[in-house]
Amino acid sequence: MRDVLDELMRHYAAGEPVALGTVVATFSSAPRAPGAAMVVAADGTVAGSVSGGCVEGAVYELGREVLADSRPVLQRYGVTDDDAFAVGLTCGGIIDIFVERIDRATFPALDDLAESVRAEVPVALATVVAHPDPERLGKRIVVWPDRVAGSTGSDRIDAAIVDDARGLLASGRSATVGYGPHGERRGEGMSVFVSSFEPPPRLLVFGAIDFAAAMARMGAYLGYRVTVCDARPVFATTSRFPGAHEVVVDWPHRYLSAELAAGRVDERTVVTVLTHDPKFDVPVLRVALRSKLGYIGAMGSRRTHEDRVARLREAGLTEGELAGLSSPIGLDLGARTPEETAVSIAAEIIAVRWGGGGNRLSVLSGRIHS
Repeated sequence: MRDVLDELMRHYAAGEPVALGTVVATFSSAPRAPGAAMVVAADGTVAGSVSGGCVEGAVYELGREVLADSRPVLQRYGVTDDDAFAVGLTCGGIIDIFVERIDRATFPALDDLAESVRAEVPVALATVVAHPDPERLGKRIVVWPDRVAGSTGSDRIDAAIVDDARGLLASGRSATVGYGPHGERRGEGMSVFVSSFEPPPRLLVFGAIDFAAAMARMGAYLGYRVTVCDARPVFATTSRFPGAHEVVVDWPHRYLSAELAAGRVDERTVVTVLTHDPKFDVPVLRVALRSKLGYIGAMGSRRTHEDRVARLREAGLTEGELAGLSSPIGLDLGARTPEETAVSIAAEIIAVRWGGGGNRLSVLSGRIHS
């Protein structure tokens, strides 16, 4: 829902109802992940996407129906012999989409949710997407680490949902959770989709060079909050890095240590060291490689890499800690320009995050998405 939040809130503020279609479960090679959303407005306009074009037409018509009768619907889409190109997923996947009417009467806590998302305050939205009692269908709870808003109408169900939603929020995951109709942990019959709106992951770019400018733009495009850091004030300026969210003048290792101590980096954080200067590289990599981060990469030639690793060993890093370093940074794409190099680095970050091998899909067989 994050991608369509601005459009959703525009209609909400104007008092205009919309139908919101959300991907709540995927199977096989579905094109969009859970949480992808599409808004169908009363004037017929559309924002967002749930399948990259495969079933948008069908979801649009379903959204119009939901706007008219206000009854939420959970609909499954997949390949069928007759309708694969009409309303099916031609990629072969299966998706469950929950379509509901959103307005001030049905979702009074939406303002608070949107404000938290924009302020990067962790918040989760838990919605009942399947239940034997149609009166509970579409009931929702907004869950923060320290408070809640909304209810399903049952204290027992609410307690189970809030507990699980906070667990998913802490791990930054969105998922459908199953319960019995009265909130039983091992029961069946009720499904609740929890959409986590944790703050965006961070990309720390150390080294205020031309490659860093391209990396900052790429990181922002991928949804990271980008910080460029360099100890040299003449190079670390906001005018040189308009794609970054912030530019910091500090020694990289000192800045990273302070961010770790303050709890502002986590296991989703990406660190790219682009200076290829040992007086900067070795101290910051020593800090990074001893921390639990999502990805740590360093730029440089093979010779620079060998010298860097030798210095890190002298600094006391173990072979296990050194195994967490991606160096030379990036995938072998034949990149030359800063922009191409940023694509190469981003490709490796994505591969590490999702367990991809970095090979051409055309030479592989089997499932595309693991």
